[in-house]
Amino acid sequence: MFDKLFVLSQYVTPQRAVSRLAGRLADSTSAPAMKNRVVNWFIGRYGVNMSEAAESDPTAYPSFNAFFTRALKPGVRTVAEGNDVFVSPVDGTISQLGQISNDRVFQAKGQSFGLTEILGGDDSRAEPFRHGEFSTIYLSPKDYHRIHMPMAGTLREMVYVPGKFFSVNPVTAAHVPNLFARNERVVCIFDTEAGPMALVLVGAMIVGSMETTWAGVIAPEPAQITRWVYRGEDAISFEKGEEMGRFRLGSTVVLAMPKGAVTWDANQVPGKSVRMGEAFGRVGSNNT
Repeated sequence: MFDKLFVLSQYVTPQRAVSRLAGRLADSTSAPAMKNRVVNWFIGRYGVNMSEAAESDPTAYPSFNAFFTRALKPGVRTVAEGNDVFVSPVDGTISQLGQISNDRVFQAKGQSFGLTEILGGDDSRAEPFRHGEFSTIYLSPKDYHRIHMPMAGTLREMVYVPGKFFSVNPVTAAHVPNLFARNERVVCIFDTEAGPMALVLVGAMIVGSMETTWAGVIAPEPAQITRWVYRGEDAISFEKGEEMGRFRLGSTVVLAMPKGAVTWDANQVPGKSVRMGEAFGRVGSNNT
């Protein structure tokens, strides 16, 4: 009953207004005493491990978002070596992973979302990933919220897609159809040695915004589908494990690869916690 009421409340909440307000408050530096109380409450409530943070003093962060997107100490996360090793892009919990069924991606029992829709509605952009492999990783409030490259790649395009701001926790994923393709998102398409790779940053309730290392905060106004193409001198290449973006308050990453481009490790299963940089799959091990 509680789960149904929680989900229903999201349909009637002014999601965009609440999320944008939360973002502005999280960026504010005008009330440090209040910020410190909120940060300390957050650490206690969600069990944030500040011993891993490059700056372990919670009061040293100028804003809540500065704390939330905190860097880690050097060496706290190691990136699994090997050109054929595909690594986790984030700290989080695996929501689902497996094979894309034509244009549908499994979300939760009885729920799925559209591949073409989550990638911005362009059939040609989605085509390489039909019948390919996907993984969905949920970042909880306690997690490290920077996003890194699971393998080396060169950015081809970025697409901002406006949408709703439903929560992306497991309860909502189990009850809201097409959840990840309904929420605001930033789609990043990379060229890699294994073929194209889609890395989608999915927004959520009270997510102030999403940002990338090359373009900063992505929040076009008015909110409309916006595409950036990177070619020639504008091309941007990344090494495996290099930071590519951040969530300024929580969310989910969806990855998609073409059929046969990657095989997920057998020990990576829904419900398992993962850490950025750990081995997540093998590149090309399923090619024929």
